Amino acid sequence: MPASHKGYKNKFLRTVKQTITTHGMLKPRDSVLIGVSGGPDSVALFHLLLTFSPRFSLRLGVAHLNHCLRQNDSDKDAEFVVSLAGRFDVPCYVHKTNVRKYQIENKLSLEEAARRVRHSFLNEVAEKNRFNKIALGHHFDDNAELVLMNLFRGSGPLGISGIPPVRDGKIIRPLLQSNRSEIIAYLDQNGLKYISDISNRDTSFLRNRIRHNLLPLLKTFYNPKISQSLNRLASIIRSEEEWIEDVIHPLFEKAALRIQDGQIVLSVSILNGIHVAAQRRIIRKTILKIKGDLRRIRLTHIDSAINLIERGPDYGNIDLPDRIRIQRKGDVILFLREKSPLRDMDIKSDRAEMLPFEYTIAEPESIFIKEISAHVKFTEMGIKDLPDLCGTGQHTGFFDRDALSFPLVLRNFRHGDRFTPLGMTGTQKIKKFFIDKKVPRKERTRCPILLCRGKIIWVAGYRIDESVKVKPSTKNILKIELSLA
Repeated sequence: MPASHKGYKNKFLRTVKQTITTHGMLKPRDSVLIGVSGGPDSVALFHLLLTFSPRFSLRLGVAHLNHCLRQNDSDKDAEFVVSLAGRFDVPCYVHKTNVRKYQIENKLSLEEAARRVRHSFLNEVAEKNRFNKIALGHHFDDNAELVLMNLFRGSGPLGISGIPPVRDGKIIRPLLQSNRSEIIAYLDQNGLKYISDISNRDTSFLRNRIRHNLLPLLKTFYNPKISQSLNRLASIIRSEEEWIEDVIHPLFEKAALRIQDGQIVLSVSILNGIHVAAQRRIIRKTILKIKGDLRRIRLTHIDSAINLIERGPDYGNIDLPDRIRIQRKGDVILFLREKSPLRDMDIKSDRAEMLPFEYTIAEPESIFIKEISAHVKFTEMGIKDLPDLCGTGQHTGFFDRDALSFPLVLRNFRHGDRFTPLGMTGTQKIKKFFIDKKVPRKERTRCPILLCRGKIIWVAGYRIDESVKVKPSTKNILKIELSLA
């Protein structure tokens, strides 16, 4: 049986109730679909909502997704959840899907594939059965782990803000201010059974390494209240993000010339008139509106769009993950999501496939371009050390160091790129240069392009720009070597 109302004297129950009240998670006569895996967090959540149900006159339902990841154990989990829901006469919706197959077909991590399939299932069940809320069992320690995960991934403030208590007014997380030990204690005190998933101890997953290795280390040697500190940081950042969003929204509205049919058109001149930090947020907001989320969208993608706005050609495009295309057309920049894979579209329309990568080189060093498995080495030398250029090959470039300034930018080819090939006086489109050199289309997208102050100075492996060539007056040399895997 669920805990009685007298249990409100229990600190754990009071914390959950306060979380629900503070964030306005529940209203009278809400219909709540509870995601229940059978683990301790979701089982505790199920019993808690049964406890609070009379207070809010809730209509409850249980949803369970069988991921088919643990063979017979996955089926047993589903049977446990069906039995649990049946014991309290709560409708239960179960779906079975092969997440591993979905992962392979969509080229995702296992965690991301499971997340996508699970959220799609929950939203579908909620919509079909008229549940206006979806309750999930994420808790205090989950949030601390996610903050660290996002920090290691190099996420910005939005990632470090952690798990939101309420998302889109629909997804609620009543356990977010309660920790794992409190949840287990609640289950034990009420004699509630749950399933222990042995995969949660598999340290091949980053989250599990953080949970079982890093956080205990931090608690022991650095801060015994590290989870509280990380949650406090997330709360502060989330609050500031909400305030910044209020500031950014009017700027977005001003820059947006048209929002319709899955497309958003922004004014280049208006964007160029605001700070780069605001530009990044407006671009992220635009992509979010088109794509529905910001997964797989990295800083390099955002900065590529900014480069197209600030220093790019008047006509050009950038392709991002999940079929997002950004097109510069004069004084406007268009964001849209294509219906077909961009690679197929570009072949059909005789346009080069764009696989965005961009690296900033702050000083002479060696870097690895993971997207094309290539190494690029930057070395400074004096003119007296300059070798015979006839024997160096096309994958090594020599530049007048004094004609350059760091940081340099190394990225791949974009539609509309131009430069002045060594030995010429006028500019030439790099696309035409590639055609003249009979460079295969696939190789064009892999070719690194080096820029200095927004100007292309080297089509790596082919030709340097006339403006940076070594002259009789040159005293210092920058040697750049490209090594393709």
